[in-house]
Amino acid sequence: MASLFFLLAAVPVSAQQFNGIPGSPNATRIINGTCLPPQPPPFRGVINFDAKDSKPYWPPRVVPPKGAPNILLIMTDDVGFGAPSTFGGVIPTPNLDRIANGGLRYIQFHSTGLSAPTRAALITGRNHHSVGFGVNSEHSTGFPGYNGIIPKDSRTIAEILKQNGYATSWFGKDDITPEFQASQAGPFDQWPTGLGFEYFYGFLGRDTSQWQPHLFRNTAAIYPYVGQWGWNLTTAMAVDAIDWLKQLNAIAPDKPFFCILRTRRHACAASPDAGMDQVHPG
Repeated sequence: MASLFFLLAAVPVSAQQFNGIPGSPNATRIINGTCLPPQPPPFRGVINFDAKDSKPYWPPRVVPPKGAPNILLIMTDDVGFGAPSTFGGVIPTPNLDRIANGGLRYIQFHSTGLSAPTRAALITGRNHHSVGFGVNSEHSTGFPGYNGIIPKDSRTIAEILKQNGYATSWFGKDDITPEFQASQAGPFDQWPTGLGFEYFYGFLGRDTSQWQPHLFRNTAAIYPYVGQWGWNLTTAMAVDAIDWLKQLNAIAPDKPFFCILRTRRHACAASPDAGMDQVHPG
């Protein structure tokens, strides 16, 4: 497994900062992020028996500091460190090279040798055994460290960034949702949307058809390939990610994002470099 992690320079924040007119709907605050969720500010309006003698007060929205980085995390299965040209390999990946040149390359990333445990450790920042992934989720057992369930006290980076004002999304392979919860009956707390990702477009298991996948948008099953000759998951996933980024940029251009693009490589699948020609980290 190889992971590409692109991060622009971060801006440290030591104390809360408030912006805008206090009590107005456009008031915002920047938190230090050391304790989540943040303590809600007290109501500073006025409540009287008569509305004309009362004064509303909206709590300030949490926003990231100015200059907070966009984060694009690209993960591909079964691709050795020395395979893509981005890291000196023999397989040309010019689009990934271009994206990497605009961010940082981490060259000492260590995986667990398995997809789900590596992913669980990466998004929680903890040893995979401490977050229920001593094995892949399909092989989970009812024992601590091996049950395929991320505990509530192990928040993901997506949840942390979301509570700090980021937009968060996950595209492609999931494989950290337990099989016994991977249906539309729920519960959904172990789905990406329950782990801090506000938007999910992908599949839950460890693999799927590239042409007729068991696909979900958030928690709803979708079938975009029906009637679409030549449709394939790798391209569709990249297009949906691009659409999500364009929508975010149109509505809230100052809002930074954390986006995971997760591919599952097959012999019949497109290159992990495919579709990246329109993805920009900035």
